[in-house]
Amino acid sequence: MKDTNKHQGLRNQLVKQLEDKGITDKNVLEAISKVPRHLFLDSSFENFAYQDKAFPIGADQTISQPFTVAFQTQLLDIKKGDKVLEIGTGSGYQTAVLCLLGASVYTIERQNKLFKKAQLLLPKLGYNPKKFVFGDGYKGLPDAAPFDNIIVTAGAPFIPQPLMAQLKIGGRLVIPVGENEQIMTLLVRKNEKQFEKQEFGDFKFVPLLENKN
Repeated sequence: MKDTNKHQGLRNQLVKQLEDKGITDKNVLEAISKVPRHLFLDSSFENFAYQDKAFPIGADQTISQPFTVAFQTQLLDIKKGDKVLEIGTGSGYQTAVLCLLGASVYTIERQNKLFKKAQLLLPKLGYNPKKFVFGDGYKGLPDAAPFDNIIVTAGAPFIPQPLMAQLKIGGRLVIPVGENEQIMTLLVRKNEKQFEKQEFGDFKFVPLLENKN
């Protein structure tokens, strides 16, 4: 599959929709306008790739709705050069958006099939995360901590302690929390022990899986 002027036109329409839904961060909108979402989906979904919908990507996982990607990314408030931990690489679409924003991205995926696919696809499209990890997102990546930002792209029943511990002071953790439906939650680390918590309404994600191996 190629990326064509037609695809660019559809992306521009998508960005307009996201603005209408309340996304205001120009950098995030610009990144969404550049990432060829259709290349992260099975070719049978190509004609639907720029609808504001989630789609299956195999292994019982989905590529998040563009609004959700934009909303979470906007909450992260990424500055160029920020060290970002992504829990749940999935298709790699969110990873690509983070890379375009100039972040140094460390990304973890526990589904081997998706991990291998994203590891091949992202560099091929010119997106180069700092590190790909096959492992358990609940544990984060202590060896590379602390992080400026942490984003979790699956529904977690609770906020994992290791992720909170791996956040820099002043850092932001964006995570959907809940069992069947999730509340988008932002934690900002104020000091060693204190976090400020904000909640941003209901979302629906596939569950964050623990590594049972």
